[in-house]
Amino acid sequence: MIIGVPKEIMPGERRVAASPETAAKMVKDGLTVLVEKDAG
Repeated sequence: MIIGVPKEIMPGERRVAASPETAAKMVKDGLTVLVEKDAG
């Protein structure tokens, strides 16, 4: 399964849907995680 983490489009918003720790856990569980450039 592929999980995508997009960057926010609202001005000044820096939050993302997954933290680095969460993304690492997903990868460890066999998922593919794609993070959009400049997200967060």
